[in-house]
Amino acid sequence: MRSILLSSVVASVLIFPAAAQSNPPVPTSRPNQPAATTTAQATQAGVWRASKLKGLNVYNQQNEKLGEINELLVDKSGKVQGAIVGVGGFLGMGEQDIKVEMSKLRFVDEPPRTASNTTGSPNRPVDRAASTDRRWYPDHAVLNATKEQLKAMPQFKY
Repeated sequence: MRSILLSSVVASVLIFPAAAQSNPPVPTSRPNQPAATTTAQATQAGVWRASKLKGLNVYNQQNEKLGEINELLVDKSGKVQGAIVGVGGFLGMGEQDIKVEMSKLRFVDEPPRTASNTTGSPNRPVDRAASTDRRWYPDHAVLNATKEQLKAMPQFKY
């Protein structure tokens, strides 16, 4: 009697975890909601992720790198008021932050053309597999200014 009771307890202990692991099938789509709605909302044209704009290289119209976007300034209503661009310096030493109005920046989706770089951006290497991600951020920004003009601007203090 004891052995029968003991074997039934051991069997239930071994079988119960296996039975608990079975999951019901996941529905593939919700009724009354088209499946393409979520994808269409996620890939709206002209919408960029703010997290992808930080670190974006800024060039002038002669394709000289001026600096990179270090921060975005947003007012209480959520409107972006300006970008903080780090200019000058080398490896983070001697860099000066300046505020640039967003209307002065022009965002470009293709890599800048320079003598040393004709195939991709120094900011983001060309990756054909991730080409669908490109619609979430531009390749770089263009600012109509020279390095000297930006260095002469007042430094932005946080």
